[in-house]
Amino acid sequence: MSNQSLMEFRAHKDHLFATDPHSPLTSQQKKEFTGLSYFPENPELRFEVQVEPFPEQEEVEIQTSTGDVRTFRRYGRFRFQVDGQDAELTIFADRDGFFLPFVDSLAGKETYPAGRYLEPEVLPDGRFLIDFNLAYNPYCAYNEDWSCPLTPFENRLKVPIRAGEKDFKG
Repeated sequence: MSNQSLMEFRAHKDHLFATDPHSPLTSQQKKEFTGLSYFPENPELRFEVQVEPFPEQEEVEIQTSTGDVRTFRRYGRFRFQVDGQDAELTIFADRDGFFLPFVDSLAGKETYPAGRYLEPEVLPDGRFLIDFNLAYNPYCAYNEDWSCPLTPFENRLKVPIRAGEKDFKG
């Protein structure tokens, strides 16, 4: 995604948050909303990766922020580097597609403490596009009435991901 496209994507999301009836923001939050906070675009955190599928893609139940559970399939793992440091994450799958929840070392400081989400895109050659510039907060970051899957322990990174959405201070 080009810088211009990313800026348009973010502006569109801000508009939806401010005006859409399905926005996670409460009506009071909408009155005071001036836009989400993002890291500057970071092309170094956009990867086309080969995911190593797990031989046995077991179903796992992931607890949500409201105490419910959602079932996902542990699809596979990919490895990447951030500022010269090795990192790896597990991609999950469900009937809606692929899901990548993660917590980085900035959680609770600059990013939402419970983590952020991505939807990895399958490329024509079977690799995945993982663009952390598109990382977003789950809706429960804005309103505790929403039920959001909690990031599994295996997706807690020791590295900072300075891309995507920052913590919401609304």
